Amino acid sequence: MDQLYIPDKTYDKLYFIETPLEQGDYENCKFNNCDFSDANLRNFKFTDCEFTGCNISLAILYMTVFRDVKFKDCKMLGLRFDNCHKFALSFTFDNCSLNHSSFFQTKIKRTVFRNCLLQETDFIECDISHAIFDNCDFLKASFDRTNLEHADFRTAYNYSINPETNRIRKAKFSLYGVSGLLDKYDIVIELKPQND
Repeated sequence: MDQLYIPDKTYDKLYFIETPLEQGDYENCKFNNCDFSDANLRNFKFTDCEFTGCNISLAILYMTVFRDVKFKDCKMLGLRFDNCHKFALSFTFDNCSLNHSSFFQTKIKRTVFRNCLLQETDFIECDISHAIFDNCDFLKASFDRTNLEHADFRTAYNYSINPETNRIRKAKFSLYGVSGLLDKYDIVIELKPQND
């Protein structure tokens, strides 16, 4: 059976639990101030869609398709992006809270994260090469066997990345952020010598 196709539609202040969307293929749709928290988005397809001011926290994303999707000003706590459909998985995040989410083993090269909270987020075995992390908070985020080559961390902060267990060739870091690459050594780094 063919999946329902919904193009070019705008949804405002939709509360998914009360008014569920039909499972289908949503293309070039806009979702403004909608509440998808705890929603079952299993097998939904979103292509070239925009989510603005939405709450998507704890939604079920099993085999959910996100292709060229933009998230702006969204609350997205505890999402399992590792359960999404892997083919052509692509999105951007602007001013979103993604704390406690998982990108475990996903391939999301060139993804842009701007002004995002990524606290306690799982990037283990993820390919985020060439990604941009502009002003993002990585407090207690997990990196292990992660491909970070050519990624831009120059304005990111609170990250702890072990260069011995992650691929960081050609990644960009600011001088102030270099301490996040040396955490495992338990050393003290000072930018200016202190007179004792």
